[in-house]
Amino acid sequence: MFLLATDTSGRHGSIALARAKEDAQASNTIDLREVEILEVVALSGGTFSAQLVPQVAATLAKHGFSKNDIGGFAVASGPGSFTGLRVGLAAIKGLAEILRKPIATVSTLEAVAHSTGCMGRVTAVLDAGRGEVYAGEYETSPGAARCLGERLLTTEEFLARVRGAKVVTCDGAFAEAAKAAGLSFPVVEPINAADIARIGWRKIRAGDTVSPEQLEANYIRRTDAEILAKIGS
Repeated sequence: MFLLATDTSGRHGSIALARAKEDAQASNTIDLREVEILEVVALSGGTFSAQLVPQVAATLAKHGFSKNDIGGFAVASGPGSFTGLRVGLAAIKGLAEILRKPIATVSTLEAVAHSTGCMGRVTAVLDAGRGEVYAGEYETSPGAARCLGERLLTTEEFLARVRGAKVVTCDGAFAEAAKAAGLSFPVVEPINAADIARIGWRKIRAGDTVSPEQLEANYIRRTDAEILAKIGS
């Protein structure tokens, strides 16, 4: 199966074209040998809407494929940039509806937690701006991560709660701020669409998918419009 994955959750995004082994025995773990990443294409921040669909078409053509060769989709569903997530999910929703193929959604916090390779309870954290962080607690096992909860916290709240916990981030600036507060976190490489493809394939194989109508962003934080609407009600 050819899998198309997208990540438009951050300042910079990416798409990945992957080949997955459909004859592999189903399990809840990720065997990296089951997913061959054919190419990862970087997307510049701020212009995802102009780049995403043309880059998907160009990447497929480069490898001799068309959209009809896609067997499934994996998409980073957030948390992250409101605009970036809307663009990425809208593109995948449209393609999946036309092609009638499954969609696997992957939390960006899930991807960070999974990237550690650590076993047991792990807290993944991402800078949310405005003095806040996105925090996700996961129970990790070989190749899998089970969500125990995700929330939005102020940086102070988070640092006060996680002393003694196993924490990981891909945000070097946040790790430095935590270090100044007397905490030390491992910093992993920023996630990209290849990470989303690997996790997404496990979900597709397990039947953990959504339809285009069910595809929604995992914002965690409410949009400014929602906040203002609540204040004005």
